[in-house]
Amino acid sequence: MTYCNVILKPKKEESLLRFHPWIFSGAILSIEGEPQEGDVVEVYTADRRFLATGHYQIGSIAIRILSFSQIPVDDAFWVERLLAAYTLRRSTGLAGRAISDTYRLVHGEGDNLPGLVIDIYAGTAVMQAHSVGMHHARHQIADALKTVMGEAIRHIYYKSETTLPYKANTGNEDGYLFGGGSDEDMAMENGLRFYVDWQKGQKTGFFVDQRDNRSLLERYAANRSVLNMFCYTGGFSFYAMRGGATVVHSVDSSSKAIHMTKKNVELNFPGDPRHEAYAEDAFRYLEKTGNRYDLIILDPPAFAKHKNVLRNALQGYRKLNAAALAKIQPGGLLFTFSCSQVVSKEHFRLAVFSAAAQTGRHVRILHQLTQPADHPVNIYHPEGEYLKGLVLYVE
Repeated sequence: MTYCNVILKPKKEESLLRFHPWIFSGAILSIEGEPQEGDVVEVYTADRRFLATGHYQIGSIAIRILSFSQIPVDDAFWVERLLAAYTLRRSTGLAGRAISDTYRLVHGEGDNLPGLVIDIYAGTAVMQAHSVGMHHARHQIADALKTVMGEAIRHIYYKSETTLPYKANTGNEDGYLFGGGSDEDMAMENGLRFYVDWQKGQKTGFFVDQRDNRSLLERYAANRSVLNMFCYTGGFSFYAMRGGATVVHSVDSSSKAIHMTKKNVELNFPGDPRHEAYAEDAFRYLEKTGNRYDLIILDPPAFAKHKNVLRNALQGYRKLNAAALAKIQPGGLLFTFSCSQVVSKEHFRLAVFSAAAQTGRHVRILHQLTQPADHPVNIYHPEGEYLKGLVLYVE
């Protein structure tokens, strides 16, 4: 198998020698051959020493590294990588649990498969490509997935229309790569059931990364009035109800999300009068609400996807958290999150601290939260630690 060669500028190999999985376009000296976007290429130093194999891409991140060994990226490669990912989930008890059939099987760089996400919902795997290379390999990956997981997977749905580079012109259409026509859109997490809209919902249909944080919330929910902002499909809401909350209000600007939240709450707590849901802007809702809640969840969508909007994003986090801190009852708890990769833990904490100072409330940190074990962070790729959260006690 012959690949095009990418030659780096002198001394630009240092990050690869530390096993960082990205090569930026400015580090490239020359390219031998004419690789198309998504092709596999081999990377060499200026003095022709082999460094790595990866997917070529047009843009700031020019190459996403697949291997630091000179091996073919063939069917055996995909089986080996998916088997390693599946083994990790089984060893941590996330795969094969009777009370949970939902988890992330592949988390991009965290599983040495940059540009690829696979979430498992019962017997359906939802695959999402964030690079053209992974898009081109989708059928190989699906075949490898069937080999690794066997009868545990009955359907593989490909969902990448919104995640592929918009200039790539892949002509992609979402759809089933295996199985299909499934009405089995229900999954389970820690004994709670929920509907998953992997065809039209955000991400792969559910935010799997908040599983541990939802469980923590359940422990604190007893006898509290709960407000779940940016509720999406209601994950925190039905955990709060099982935890014994007296009132749970779910708010999201999307009427579709509110419809799904109501379905999910009804699925787990049919006819329960404790829950109400509102399709409304978060800031507007907080502005008009009284001091009726003593547990508030703020889990907004990413305020910043690029560094050039970081300042505006931090202002948004300050404003949102200040609004919640001003309203929450004394002795209340605030679960607050950022899922923006470009917002560091330090940036996020500073925004929340500034919000607390603005309100004049006395606030203490009870927990510092992050993503769960099925969203592992490659130790050589700290950028993979994207989910930040704090649990605050507000006097």
